[in-house]
Amino acid sequence: MSAAAVPRAGRGRLLRWQTLLAGSALLACPALAQAAELDGASLSLMWAVPFAGLLLSIALMPLLLPAFWHHHYGKVAAGWALAFLLPFAVLHGLPLAGTQFVHALVAEYVPFIILLTALFTVAGGIYIRGNLHGSPGLNTGILAAGAVLASFMGTTGASMLLIRPLIRANDNRRHKAHVVIFFIFIVSNIGGSLTPLGDPPLFLGFLKGVDFFWTAQHLWMDTGFMLAALLALFYGLDRFYFKEEGVLPVDPTPDTRGIAFEGQHNFLLLGAIVALVLMSGLWKSTVVFDVFGTPVGLPGLVRDAGLIAVTLASLWLTARQVHEANQFSWGPMAEVAKLFAGIFLTIAPVIAMLKAGANGPFGAVVAAVTQPDGQPNPAMYFWATGLLSSFLDNAPTYLVFFNTAGGDPAQLMTALAPTLAAISAGAVFMGANSYIGNAPNLMVKAIAEDRGVRMPSFFGYMAWSCAILVPLFAVLTFLFF
Repeated sequence: MSAAAVPRAGRGRLLRWQTLLAGSALLACPALAQAAELDGASLSLMWAVPFAGLLLSIALMPLLLPAFWHHHYGKVAAGWALAFLLPFAVLHGLPLAGTQFVHALVAEYVPFIILLTALFTVAGGIYIRGNLHGSPGLNTGILAAGAVLASFMGTTGASMLLIRPLIRANDNRRHKAHVVIFFIFIVSNIGGSLTPLGDPPLFLGFLKGVDFFWTAQHLWMDTGFMLAALLALFYGLDRFYFKEEGVLPVDPTPDTRGIAFEGQHNFLLLGAIVALVLMSGLWKSTVVFDVFGTPVGLPGLVRDAGLIAVTLASLWLTARQVHEANQFSWGPMAEVAKLFAGIFLTIAPVIAMLKAGANGPFGAVVAAVTQPDGQPNPAMYFWATGLLSSFLDNAPTYLVFFNTAGGDPAQLMTALAPTLAAISAGAVFMGANSYIGNAPNLMVKAIAEDRGVRMPSFFGYMAWSCAILVPLFAVLTFLFF
């Protein structure tokens, strides 16, 4: 298959998956508007099994059954989704099951995937041409720049934009795995903690009603501490390696006169993405459409339509040679779309049970993160959210604890602001603890290995994160939570 054909094939698979979801929604439509609200207190813990099973599949199958997972991850996600939806429809009725399906699809999944697709496409249309020389100062500067970009173009977008030029800059270094490891720490995770554009958990919070600038106002000190500490540690370590090992006699990448960008129009499209997301958060409209029991506001519809237009414009305007140079394909995006379709559906009963509070099936979880006086414990929320985000997907983990804390954005942004800050920081920061904590981690690892960088194993990477990140998280807890 040619490089040009890969995007078309991947795009076809993605569209077929989304068409299947939409068609299933239509089948459930007739009685949705009359369906009742899901009562989490009346549910059994067994309804959480499909969600747990899907997350464990995401965590373990790529390690234990890599060939099977690579070819059948979409079927696995669909299987777990049906394991929830079909028994639920039989026991609780088609109207209630259909309501849960449509709400997960329309209110959360579609806006989430549209934003990720726009960021992924625009970042994939920018190619940095030229050769840099990977000195400690330059490497630290690239990591710092990536941390800033991550909050504006997403951790996935910033990672895909910068990892290839960073590897090229260091291809004459004898020891360079640590450069990629710190890149995952800083650019693929912690740098994306200041806006809803930065990391999927924060965008889900934005969709739930958290103000666009709330995370920047409440996490800038936490993020600043982590980035300053990591950049200082990286500079010292990289300087040590640079002095000890030197460089190869011949640089595999020939020198160029300078650095240039190809696909510059995508920077304007990136600005359009930021403007559209900001607009949807700041524009208050009374126009609301009822989609079979799920309210959909006009600002959200305009945002999503604009993001689709940006995605199509990027694909149309970007030269094929730029995509080929970036090795752009729809494979990673198709995987995210399929897996998150299952996640957003199977998490519905879990969220309902958490909303039931101490009297619900997850009363023990609520008690673990709650102080004796009934107030939430921010430190426990930080570590509980973070530890799960280290091995499961941080977006649904954020949703779980967002709802455990009450799920009311107005209260969480004000009276419970330390708790929301702890949930946000735990989900974003600790996604760096393992290769499977955040989607860009594995993408960066795969790109690095494809270019000859000997990356540590799953547990080897965790040795780095436990030695560097966990002590910093302990200090962070003492200082802020």
